[in-house]
Amino acid sequence: MTQPEQTPPTPALSAAVPAAVSTAHAPALAPVSRAWRSAVPALLLVILLVLVLYRETALAMVTIWYRSETFTHGFVVLPIVLWLVWRRRQDLAQLTPSPSLFVLAPLAGLSLMWLLGDLVAVNSVTQLALVAMLVATVPAVLGLTVARSIMFPLAFMFFAVPIGEFMMPQLMDWTADFTIMALRMSGIPVYREGLSFVIPSGSWSVVEACSGVRYLIASLTVGTLYAYLNYQSTQRRVLFILVSILVPIVANWARAYMIVTLGHLSGNTIAVGVDHLIYGWVFFGVVILMMFVIGARWSEPEPALGFQTPMVGASPLSVSSSRLWIAALAMAVIVSLPFVAKRGLEAAVSSSAPQLELAGKPFGAWQPAVTESITFKPNFENPSAEFNQVYKNGEQTVGLYLGYYRNQDYNRKLVSSNNVLVASNDTHWRQAARGSQAMTMQGEQSTMRSAELVRLSNSAAGQPERLLAWQIYWINGTLTSNDYRAKVYSAAYQLLGRGDDSAVIVVYTAKDRSDSAEKTLKSFLSANYGAIDTTLRAARDNR
Repeated sequence: MTQPEQTPPTPALSAAVPAAVSTAHAPALAPVSRAWRSAVPALLLVILLVLVLYRETALAMVTIWYRSETFTHGFVVLPIVLWLVWRRRQDLAQLTPSPSLFVLAPLAGLSLMWLLGDLVAVNSVTQLALVAMLVATVPAVLGLTVARSIMFPLAFMFFAVPIGEFMMPQLMDWTADFTIMALRMSGIPVYREGLSFVIPSGSWSVVEACSGVRYLIASLTVGTLYAYLNYQSTQRRVLFILVSILVPIVANWARAYMIVTLGHLSGNTIAVGVDHLIYGWVFFGVVILMMFVIGARWSEPEPALGFQTPMVGASPLSVSSSRLWIAALAMAVIVSLPFVAKRGLEAAVSSSAPQLELAGKPFGAWQPAVTESITFKPNFENPSAEFNQVYKNGEQTVGLYLGYYRNQDYNRKLVSSNNVLVASNDTHWRQAARGSQAMTMQGEQSTMRSAELVRLSNSAAGQPERLLAWQIYWINGTLTSNDYRAKVYSAAYQLLGRGDDSAVIVVYTAKDRSDSAEKTLKSFLSANYGAIDTTLRAARDNR
């Protein structure tokens, strides 16, 4: 007779252990899921509110992405950010979202930053503030722990801001300096004047497309993403990002030299026209590919993404729905404040058109002359009122231009990259040199921008071949030649309820090899700035 078969104790014990583990972990994960189910809708609603309130700023960004090849990458930034966050989903699931209310203070600062940028119509400031507000919603609603876990995707969002063209003048100078130096080292004689230069085979000029800013921004965007995905140490990441900044700058210098040399050696049959741009992008693509191939030799494998130990510091019970929605409501109030402030400031806006009462009036010994004596007009777009007159005092001739701006917006503003003495596509004049000039006006020391202009055509008989032009901004009575200070002054006056009335003052005269041009302009301003200031103040006060 056989004994009944008994169940071995070991399997029973092994089965009991997983059951116990499963039972122990289940309660810890469930509350975290409930917290996320409350936090995610609150976050999405706050983001939606920000995008609705600041929709004009967001649409302006998209318009720049579409219009400018330099910032087309903006269309892929958000998908990349979402993908980078999705890669962290398992780690994020182990964290407990908890609002960080102290983030509301920097959020209020960002709202003020947007308001100031909007008052002076600076796209880069308003768009940067908008993206920063969207990023700040994450730590404000979900907490700093969650924000730290996705710090890079949040930082990558700033590549959506179409900013960087302010570097263009400096990059153009560097490109011209290197190209001319390399040409001379190659034995090719060069005559330079500003950003234009002449070699035996023809004339060349460094324009905006030659600055390399497109290459730099594209390389920095892709290089930063490459560094994050391929390296784990901060040192290697920072080093590769620095390389992605330096390589396109140097590559653009080599590209410019290569194109000029190819044109010179081929008798200007290749590397000109459309080939100029095609060769540049092909060369840039090869250089960047080589940079990535070399960088791959030191890549560090990414550790496997997996679950981490659940957070213990914040109890799921402390993350109540009421606290989340209170934080969301506080954020909604803060991001709405700039629009309330704008309504209050609109009371200082005047709908009347300014009048510059100068036509035909003499300035003491300086009498109005026929406008044909100097055919020059600064390139300032959409002024509310403008005045351009030539004055004579014996043998001295000076042109005076006033461009007056009121109720400025993104389409009509005094300080703009489009408002210059000479546009890059001007067919009559080009700027050969620039500098600064100290000038005392009404007892106050001011610094004016100085530029030397060269005529491109000799067809106009009796016209000067060169002009010396001085320029300064008049911001509600305050003088400055600095673009940034002009914006700050304008914002401050608007916050004080004094409006945004501003003007540019440009004086110009024929330039020869002597220093008589400087003496002529100083004589004119010393004698007549008081009358110019009085005219501008009268236009401001006549509302």
